[in-house]
Amino acid sequence: MATFAEVLAAQLRRDPGRPLVTFYDHATDERVELSVTTYANWVAKAAGLLTEVADLERGMALRIDLPPHWLSPVFLGAAWSVGLRVTTADSPDAVVCGSDTLDAWAPRAGSIPVLACSLRPLGVRFAEPLPAGVLDVGVEIWSQPDGWSPWDPPTDDDLATDDLTQGDVNELTAAVGSSLTDGGRLLSVADPASPPGMATFTEPLGRGGSLVLVRNPDPDRLDGVYDAERATARA
Repeated sequence: MATFAEVLAAQLRRDPGRPLVTFYDHATDERVELSVTTYANWVAKAAGLLTEVADLERGMALRIDLPPHWLSPVFLGAAWSVGLRVTTADSPDAVVCGSDTLDAWAPRAGSIPVLACSLRPLGVRFAEPLPAGVLDVGVEIWSQPDGWSPWDPPTDDDLATDDLTQGDVNELTAAVGSSLTDGGRLLSVADPASPPGMATFTEPLGRGGSLVLVRNPDPDRLDGVYDAERATARA
C-alpha cells in the first residue's frame, strides 16, 4: 500500500501533462481542466495554506464542506499530503467551506480556522468582504509556493478519513463499480471529498486515468459531456 503523495508522485513521473480533473458546472457553463502537474501545483499551494496559514499538523482533522467542484479533490489531496484526517464530524480542527455553507461556519472562525472558497471561476476571491476571521482561499492560496514537502510525512497507516487509512483509500480502485480501465475517464456528479464519492477521484488517480466531474448536472447534457470528453465509464 502507498500514501497519497506516493501515488501522485508516480503519476507525475508517468504522464504529467495528461488531464486528471475536468470540471463542468452546468449552471454557469464553466469548464476547468487540471493536468496532473497543475493539480499537483494546486495541492502544494493548498497544503501550504493548511500548514502555514491555518497552522494544521499531521493527525489533525479537516472538514471539506464543498459541493462537487474541482477544489474538492485539491483540498482532499492537500489534506492527505499533510497527513490530516478528512472528517465528516461537526467539530473539526479546521474547515474548508464554499459560499453556500459559509454562513454556517463563519461563527466558528474565532475558534477554528475557516477557509472559504468563492467557487467562482479560476478560484478567485470573494467579490464581497467576508465575515471577520474567515480566510479567503482565493486571496491566501496565491502566496503559497507551487512545491511543498512535509517535515513530518504521513505513512499509509495515517487516517485519511474517519474510518480509512491512506493505504485503505488508495486501494479503492474498484470501489465505485464503474468498470473503469487503466487510463480511462470517469464521468461523475458525486462530491469527491465525501465518503460516498471519494473513490470517484482515487480510482482514476490510481489507474492513471482522469475524473470528469459535473456540478449542477443537466440530465439532458450529460451524454454530450460524456461523448465530448471521451469518457469511458460513469459513476
